[in-house]
Amino acid sequence: MNTRITELFGIQYPIIQGGMQWLATAEFAAAVSNAGGLGIINATRFQDKEGLAEEIRKTKTLTDKPFAVNISMLPHKDYKDNTDNYFAAAFEAGVPIIETSGRNPAEYVQACHDHGIKIMHKVPAVRYAKTVERAGVDAVTIVGFECAGHPGMDDVSTMALIPKAVEELKLPVISGGGIADSRGFMAALALGAEGVVMGTRFVATKECPIHENFKQRLIETEENGTMLVQKSLRNANRVSKNEASARTLEMENRGAGIDELLTVISGKIQRACYEDGNVEGCLFPIGECSGIIHDVKTVQEVFDEIVNGSEKILSRMQSILK
Repeated sequence: MNTRITELFGIQYPIIQGGMQWLATAEFAAAVSNAGGLGIINATRFQDKEGLAEEIRKTKTLTDKPFAVNISMLPHKDYKDNTDNYFAAAFEAGVPIIETSGRNPAEYVQACHDHGIKIMHKVPAVRYAKTVERAGVDAVTIVGFECAGHPGMDDVSTMALIPKAVEELKLPVISGGGIADSRGFMAALALGAEGVVMGTRFVATKECPIHENFKQRLIETEENGTMLVQKSLRNANRVSKNEASARTLEMENRGAGIDELLTVISGKIQRACYEDGNVEGCLFPIGECSGIIHDVKTVQEVFDEIVNGSEKILSRMQSILK
């Protein structure tokens, strides 16, 4: 496959793994990169520069393909902001690509380019994409209302966002939100995107380092089995409907502040639950595409389905157009 994204990042397929916070390990990222996509390791898993640098070096031993580091610049009250340290680690360890999200990465763009690093930024709205385009990033990811995690506050779907972004941006656009198979992949390309990002589909893979209980919960979840929380914090978060999300919404409805909410929404709680399998005890970000995920595949099988399925879709569309 050939798009501006495959050319920019030097990858075989324009398929990018989501940031996925605690799950984005060296082993997982390498599996995605080795399958032909762009694997991502998440900086937030580490509280110091040395830990991230070592993870980057470890990833290099597991794949000779390009991979990226996700650096979230969203504010996190329950752990310190290590943004400067994360960039320093990426520069020193020699990661080829950085993905940012949260606040404008303008202050880091030139340094990335000076180190020969490509930088892409993730946003939930076209107006933010135009801002980071002016800042000089190399690509922009736009996630729609359907996505797992943080879809922004505007409630606009991928179907509406991507054509608008392609119209208004010169940068290559990566589409996220609601994409889990060849159908979503081809739809995103038809809308003008030059790549896709997938998180929820990759959770239900054998290589994903999450407890099997969460994988089972995901494949049992229908398209209406998610909900939005944290809107009171202006940080909307799409998660599975479970006891923790119900408790979070109840707290928000009665006006609870951040300190009380952290007793449920804390990332530290989430990390512990991911390890021990308590699917009711934490927020579990998954997207609305959960309704079309019915099994746990290997990462390679996910790629095979997308590639082979895309060829069948293209053949079908050509026959329709005739």
